[in-house]
Amino acid sequence: MPQKYNYSVTMPNFARANAPYMKPSPTLLAFARFVLVGTVATAVHYAVYYLLQPFINVNVAYTAGYALSFVLNFYLTAYFTFGKAPSWARAFGFGGAHLINYLLHLVLLNLFLWMGLSKPWAPLPVFAVAIPVNFLLVRFVFTRKK
Repeated sequence: MPQKYNYSVTMPNFARANAPYMKPSPTLLAFARFVLVGTVATAVHYAVYYLLQPFINVNVAYTAGYALSFVLNFYLTAYFTFGKAPSWARAFGFGGAHLINYLLHLVLLNLFLWMGLSKPWAPLPVFAVAIPVNFLLVRFVFTRKK
């Protein structure tokens, strides 16, 4: 009697055996959420800077954008990225991490302006350098053991 074949799509045995190991790490998932939150915060930061920089000093415009995005970023990072309730301790840690990050931003912004990048474009390489540094600092604040 001919053998019947099952043509349904199933996971191969080697993949089924390794399926529990194929889940993304919690750090990778937190980083993906961080990127999403950071994209929103960076868009707010850049929009405020872009709208203000023709009218006021670029450092003041940059600081105004940073301050507004900081508040938004704190709440989204607490609730969405790391699933933690905001607290004063986290707020101070987040503020400390962002103070370091803010100073890095200003140094890089002025460096790129000095190198000749135009005011509208200068923040873009700043974001490319400062965002990974910021992830490490903020992750430390939200995941350290008390």
